[in-house]
Amino acid sequence: MLFYFQMKQPAFVGRFRFTATLTIVAVYLLILVGGIVRSTGSGMGCPDWPKCFGQWVPPTEASQLPADYKEVYTAQRVAKNQRVAVTLQKLGFTQVARELFAHPTQYIETDFNATKTWIEYLNRVLGALIGVFIFATVVTSWPFLKRDPVVFWATFLSFITVGIQGWLGSLVVSTNLLPELVTIHMALALVLVALLIWALVRTDKDAVGEGASQRSMQPSQVRLSGLLAVLAVLSFGQIILGTQVREQIDVVAFGMNYLNREQWIAELGNSFKVHRTFSALLLIGNAYACYQLFKTNNPMLQQLAGATMLVIGLEILAGITLAYWAMPAAVQPIHLTLGTLLFGVQFLALIRFRRVAKTAQSTPYPTVVA
Repeated sequence: MLFYFQMKQPAFVGRFRFTATLTIVAVYLLILVGGIVRSTGSGMGCPDWPKCFGQWVPPTEASQLPADYKEVYTAQRVAKNQRVAVTLQKLGFTQVARELFAHPTQYIETDFNATKTWIEYLNRVLGALIGVFIFATVVTSWPFLKRDPVVFWATFLSFITVGIQGWLGSLVVSTNLLPELVTIHMALALVLVALLIWALVRTDKDAVGEGASQRSMQPSQVRLSGLLAVLAVLSFGQIILGTQVREQIDVVAFGMNYLNREQWIAELGNSFKVHRTFSALLLIGNAYACYQLFKTNNPMLQQLAGATMLVIGLEILAGITLAYWAMPAAVQPIHLTLGTLLFGVQFLALIRFRRVAKTAQSTPYPTVVA
């Protein structure tokens, strides 16, 4: 009988892994809450940032606001956009600055709605907590600066990304949900998830999996890494395209006064058709990739393959529900969250597979003696 002894990892490794995992969970929770904000039309529930109606704890009744609150917050928003536009113009982004300041939505102010205000406020509270979590993750990654610098710098870059996200969030509010900024906001959230997952896996000394299974990987299967990377990139693009479809839905819903939900899909443009067709292609590509992952006989990779197919199945089911059952508001944030979760699982499968493949390439195959 063979006995395997594994050196106990230092305590700081466990602390980092716990904190990073908690941060990733919080980011996905924020994505879900953000989807709820969009589906309920609460994005402008707080017309200013970082406070809400000039208060750290928002009001509960319109009577708590001045009579001219719409004019006040519209003027503040336009003034902020003008300052940002001037800065962008100085940096050479003349066209972007012109579109930012000229976008008509910044002049629209919505009526106070206590429910929408508190939904948006809770979204901001969770965003602030993620700032605390990511700072704690950076602190716990400090010991890796000498042990594995990539872990520290990936974590530090995620901290910078959160800071940029906060700044973009303020611009999203000041421009009254400018579609381009909403899309960038979503893309950076996916970048943040990828950075945290990458750092987390690098600290996992058991990420390769069972030694016996890693030797059973055939050389041809190593090329699967490229396909997994392409699928992750395509899922990233599908999410961005879905964000644009969501922006079109907002326009259609506004034009119909948020009534007749069963007619919204028919009013959408080509982006929706491409988004729907592309989901079928992603299903086929992921099914093939997951089949190849199962053939590796690596339990860890097989679990990730199963998780990928489960998430993509639920994602497509949610999409069908939205398309054929009058766009139920409760399903919209679920659809968004599942899409981002699929990207996370795919990215995790990619980097874990690459570690398994690297080990398999460096491990000689046993000689078979007749």
